[in-house]
Amino acid sequence: MRIIVGFAPAGDFDIMARLMGQWLSVRLGQPFVVENRPGAGGNIATEAVVNAPPDGYTLLLVGLPNASNATLYQNLKFNFIRDIAPVAGIIRYPFVMVVNPSFPATKVPEFIAYAKANPAKVNMASAGIGSGMHLCGELFNAMAGVNLTHVPYRGEAPALADLLGGQVQVIFSTMPATIEYIRSGSLRPLAVTTATRSEALRDIPTVGEFVSGYESVGWHGVGAPKNTPPAVIDRLNKEINAGLADPKLKARFADLGAAVFPSSPAEFGKFTAEQIEKWGKVVRAANIKVE
Repeated sequence: MRIIVGFAPAGDFDIMARLMGQWLSVRLGQPFVVENRPGAGGNIATEAVVNAPPDGYTLLLVGLPNASNATLYQNLKFNFIRDIAPVAGIIRYPFVMVVNPSFPATKVPEFIAYAKANPAKVNMASAGIGSGMHLCGELFNAMAGVNLTHVPYRGEAPALADLLGGQVQVIFSTMPATIEYIRSGSLRPLAVTTATRSEALRDIPTVGEFVSGYESVGWHGVGAPKNTPPAVIDRLNKEINAGLADPKLKARFADLGAAVFPSSPAEFGKFTAEQIEKWGKVVRAANIKVE
């Protein structure tokens, strides 16, 4: 069985796919292989699953980029809502606004003041155009009245590497991929993007405490090719939700700064549709274009 991941190894997509793949392998008695197929903001991986046999043996690790891509890309060979069957949610988590420790700001208001005094001179890295990290930054640009310069990378890991090296100044990074750098002091967190503070970083404020109304949530789930038999989807949903209730796996997700996101296939499908609508508005308002 395969879980197709649309982004490079070591990022949050890859981490979640491997954790859930290990669980499902034990529960279903089948080896799970994680295949990384980065490119086109996750669309290469999505198209591979759309065209796979609908037998439950090929799954897609789904996330926020799948929602934004529905608006960002004009000539997709698939319709996400129509062609990917929702299976289950896995987790939800904050993005974290992080800077290199050498950056001359320790709080969000100081960051905003610096960015306004140095327009277009603060480089904001992301995992790629239209990625969740990019959208978080564009939402911040609009709501905080700043002009951060977007620097897209081919995945979160290389973006973080350049932030650690000081080549870029800020990232709205995913909690799972960033939290160990924060704990070690290698990166400085300024805020989390959720409406409430994170249990994993209790002393770190939310962006919304300084920029009223700001909120962004990262998420992951599982999808399958359309026409996958309902019985297969229900079995996968049952086993995934069992994993989310398992104390050890739940604690592992919590350690990464994520909260479990159990749902039925219908509930996860509704959530995905709502995310497509929300981030479509951000893509249009920021006039984000793929190169």
